Amino acid sequence: MLEVRDIDVFYGDAQALYGVGCTVAGGELVTLVGANGAGKTTILRAIAGIRPVARGDLLFEGESLRKVPPHRRPGLGIALVPEGRELWPQLTVRENLELGAYDSPARARATESFAQVYDLFPKLKDRTGQLAGSMSGGEQQMVAIGRALMSRPRLLMMDEPSLGLAPLVVGQMFAAIRRLHADGLTILLVEQNLVRALKVADRGYVIETGTVSLTGTSEQLLSNPTVRAAYLGL
Repeated sequence: MLEVRDIDVFYGDAQALYGVGCTVAGGELVTLVGANGAGKTTILRAIAGIRPVARGDLLFEGESLRKVPPHRRPGLGIALVPEGRELWPQLTVRENLELGAYDSPARARATESFAQVYDLFPKLKDRTGQLAGSMSGGEQQMVAIGRALMSRPRLLMMDEPSLGLAPLVVGQMFAAIRRLHADGLTILLVEQNLVRALKVADRGYVIETGTVSLTGTSEQLLSNPTVRAAYLGL
């Protein structure tokens, strides 16, 4: 479904990614793990079109994304749940969700999408009129995931969904991720919590200083001595 081909990405004069390549097949849950500043978020931003690619290519279902503007990519089936959630705090839960279904095909199926979101996160159904800015961090994360689902994605990208959340809420977030994957949604997950990420994923890529340093199945990465020493302290 997705192929990232040897991309370079810059922030001004500073290079953030060096020839990064990865793939995500339809129905897979693939995770990108690594330390802060390694380039994980930049990979998602490049796929979403938020950061321009200086070299290389991005293919979604066999077609290049290089000339597709960011606001057109959700219509292709690509959705991003950004780090920090980036909700409109002065808008209600329902209004934030509605903004995820801004293109015509998604709007046409909005009723079905609302039902899916409320089934995944029942709490949101009871909070539709609440201002997003007044909600807890975990509730806001539910809204952010729901907003992405409103676009009817075929590829859902999630950037640090457990960041800043209490352990109980983190468990709820990963339960939702497992359910979405079990329902057939293709997911690309960025997560610092390496153990949790790899336990829900099929495969993973370890990102270090803007490059892919290791790749393998979740079991292979969890048992890799280098990964265990660098990220688990074992």
